[in-house]
Amino acid sequence: MASVLVIADEPLGRYGFPDGHPFGTDRQAAFLREFRAQGLHERTTPGESRLATQAELLRFHTPAHVELVRERSLTGAGFLDTGDTPAVRGIFEAASRVVGASLTAAAALMDGRVQRAFVPIGGLHHATREHAAGFCVFNDIGVVIETLRGAGLARIAYVDVDVHHGDGVYYPYEEDPAVIFADTHEDGRYLYPGTGAAEETGTGAARGTKLNLPLAPGSTDAQFDVAWARALEHVAGHEPEFIVMQCGADSVAGDPLAHLQLTAGCHEKAARDLCRLADSLGHGRVLALGGGGYNRDNLAAAWTGVVRAMVAS
Repeated sequence: MASVLVIADEPLGRYGFPDGHPFGTDRQAAFLREFRAQGLHERTTPGESRLATQAELLRFHTPAHVELVRERSLTGAGFLDTGDTPAVRGIFEAASRVVGASLTAAAALMDGRVQRAFVPIGGLHHATREHAAGFCVFNDIGVVIETLRGAGLARIAYVDVDVHHGDGVYYPYEEDPAVIFADTHEDGRYLYPGTGAAEETGTGAARGTKLNLPLAPGSTDAQFDVAWARALEHVAGHEPEFIVMQCGADSVAGDPLAHLQLTAGCHEKAARDLCRLADSLGHGRVLALGGGGYNRDNLAAAWTGVVRAMVAS
């Protein structure tokens, strides 16, 4: 049985937006109710979130973006992007804590204290180096990748099963062969952010290290299984030294913002396969981040499935 770290404390759950926003601050609590109901809290190790430092944020983000978030966090006025991500009071600290939680989990994996880790309020894959986007203020994934590269890792895999394309990870690393990218998502011709075409495979020295697998609206587990087999083969062929999984539950049928018809079993299967791959590569390191998901029952089912897979593998 793998040693699994779960960081889901009360301060981390504060990341979100008010007034009926899809990314409300109740999402982590929805996960925790099911997590405890299944007894997973007794089979995992709890961890504490922390605030990322300025220096850590700047590993990925520009100083101008960090400062803008800091300033608008004080007033809570306006938006941090074109209209999806409100500048609520305290959002700088809340977003910094998401980054800090993901960094804490990554450090525990690198130190060998645990073999797997899960952070439900993480995986903010739309934020770019320069600006917020799609409910994502800071990109914790980007900061983790930069931190792992600074620690000497040469090949890091990013695997995304969120319904939306992970554009905030793909484009910053489009030319970087060290970041192995595999992303299943609803076809960008029908859904935000409108990117992630199959033809986008990386550029320059990184050509062929990236795999985008758009799924037609209405796709079910059968279509996901075909795409997932390709994603797993792609990642395995590059023998990554660390695997980051973004397990957004908005690809499950019934999400209010998307149109795929997957079951939560897809998330559990993907996590199980990635854990087995990591073990076969000799390091066992898998960091899973919650990502999107706006139907609370769906995210509870998908994310507990990911944790079950981690515990059992």
